[in-house]
Parts: sequence; C-alpha cells; structure tokens
Amino acid sequence: MLQYPEIRPYIFKLGPIQVRWYGLMYLLGFVSSYALVLHQINKRRLDIQREDVENLYLYLIIGLIAGARLGYIVFYNLPYYVENPLELIAVWHGGMSFHGGLMGALTGGVVYCRRRRLDFWLMADLMIVTAPIGLGLGRIGNFINAELYGRPTTMPWGMVFPFAGSMPRHPSQLYEFLLEGVVLFVILWFAKDRVRTRGMLLFVFVMLYGLFRFIVEFFREPDQQLGTVLGPLTMGQLLSLSMLAFGAVASYILRKKR
Repeated sequence: MLQYPEIRPYIFKLGPIQVRWYGLMYLLGFVSSYALVLHQINKRRLDIQREDVENLYLYLIIGLIAGARLGYIVFYNLPYYVENPLELIAVWHGGMSFHGGLMGALTGGVVYCRRRRLDFWLMADLMIVTAPIGLGLGRIGNFINAELYGRPTTMPWGMVFPFAGSMPRHPSQLYEFLLEGVVLFVILWFAKDRVRTRGMLLFVFVMLYGLFRFIVEFFREPDQQLGTVLGPLTMGQLLSLSMLAFGAVASYILRKKR
C-alpha cells in the first residue's frame, strides 16, 4: 500500500481567498493549448489571426463551463437540483461533467466559427490535439484534492484517501492522467501530420477518450448518488460508450463525404 501524500489543496491563501492547485492546473492547460495551437498555425503557415484564436478560446471556455455544469445536473443529479434550484449556479460546491463540457465547448466553437466564417473542422483539429494536456493536468488537480478516487483494492499501489474510509483505493485520477492525458496527447500529436481529412482528429479524440474513460470507470468509485445505473456500468461508462459510437459513425460519414 502506498501512502497518500499530504498535499494542501491550495498554493497559498490570503484570508478567505485561496489560490488552489486545481485552478492552476486548468490555467496551465489552457496556456499550453494556446501556445501549441499558435505553433501549429505558424508551422503550417495558416491564414488564421491570433485575435480569432484568442476569441475562440473565450467561446470555448464559456461553452465548456456552461456545458459541464448543465451536463452534471442532467446526467448525474437532476432530482437534487429540481428540489434545490438555488444550487444550479453554485459551481463552487462542485459538480461538473466532462461529457457535458465537451458538448458545450463544441457548441461554442461552432457559434464562433460560423460568426467569423472560419473553417470549423480545421480549428477543431488544431485545438483538439492539445486538449489532453488540460485533461491530464485536471486529473492531477483531482488527485491533489483527493477527489474522484477509485474503488477499494488490494493492489500494492492502493492508497487510503482522506474522507474515503480506511480501505486502500485505486488512484484512478492517476490512471486517467496517464490514459486521457499522456497517452491520448501522444497519439493525437503524432497523428496530426498524418491524418489528411479535416475534422477526423476531432472524432479520433472522441473515440479514444470514450474508450479510455470507459476502461478507467471500472476502477473509479461510482458517484454516490447514482452508483451503477445499468448492470455493472456507471453513468460515465454509458456516456463514454455513446461518445465511442458517435465518433465511429461520424468519422465514417466524414471519410465517405470527403
């Protein structure tokens, strides 16, 4: 059994104000993504203005936050929010869904690209290859917060997480960091110069994320208010299977069309 490291969830605090590691991870994720998108644009000599990239990120962030919150409410805890409507906007209490966030970000991207008459598929491919950086860093933030931990295990690398009882558990945040962050980034980064069909990288991301998340959910503790929802499957696995199926169908249609 490994000892869970005692890490404060905040970097420093001034009175009631805290600068937390979790927020820093997402900031680093967006900064890294922005830098790598500009790198791709310059390397390929694409006629895309930096101002458009910056404004597109604003739309993506707004769509991501709104979609992640709405997705959590609808998919994971709708009865609670029906009874407690004031909690709908209380994002500081937690409750964000990646699957909803992805849909929200895509919606924001479509809106901005149509408004500015940008090639949505090109912009999606440029940005999606950098998305695993933010995902991976976000999982490190989850680990530091000792949240989204795994199921009980007897494996030698099991950890006893604070507020999760005395049983060792899978450090599933680190599994997700490796699969959804490191492995997914490496695959997409090497594929970006080999895949010629615009938009295909987006659907490769959708399929691989769905596959990796489906696998890790077997080791991750299900949401307390839901548990498993279809046999041994969790809500996260059902949503991930939907992603996998959608990505496969969409990539097939895109390949045939182009």
